Amino acid sequence: MRHNKKFNHLGRTASHRAAMLSNMACSLIKHKRITTTVAKAKALKKYVEPILTKAKNDTTNSRRVAFSYLQDKYVVTELFQEVSVKIADRPGGYTRIIKTGNRLGDNAEMCFIELVDYNENMAKEKVAKKATRTRRSKKATEAAPAAELPAVETPAAEEPKAE
Repeated sequence: MRHNKKFNHLGRTASHRAAMLSNMACSLIKHKRITTTVAKAKALKKYVEPILTKAKNDTTNSRRVAFSYLQDKYVVTELFQEVSVKIADRPGGYTRIIKTGNRLGDNAEMCFIELVDYNENMAKEKVAKKATRTRRSKKATEAAPAAELPAVETPAAEEPKAE
C-alpha cells in the first residue's frame, strides 16, 4: 500500500532521482529557465523552492545546506549573490511552470520552468494591467450617460426683427 507516499519517483532509483534533481536545480539557477517535462518540472519545483527560501538569509549554515543539495559551488555563489537579492521580498512562489505542448517523439507533455523574478515580459504585463471595472446593470448604464452629458443648448434660429 502507498500510504503517505505521494512524491513522484519519476521511474528512477533514489540516487538517480536525487542526482537528476540536483543537476536540474543547478541548471535552473544558472540559466533562469529550462525546458523539461511537466512531471520533472513539478518535482523540481518541490526540490528547489526550499533551497531558494534558505538562500534568503546568507549564513554559513544556509550556504552549506544549499551546497549539500546542489553540489556546485559556483551555482551556490550565484544563488546567494544574485538570485537571493531578487527574491528577498517575495514570500514564496519563486518558480513558474508554463506548458508548451507535447514532445514530437513520445508525446510527453513539455513545459519550461523559470524563476519568476527574472522574466521581464511577465513583470511588464503586471505593471501595465489596470484595475478591472465592475459590471453595471442596463438601467444604470442607460441612466448614467443622460445624467453625465451636459445639456447642449442649440442656438434658436433668430427671426428677423420687423421694423
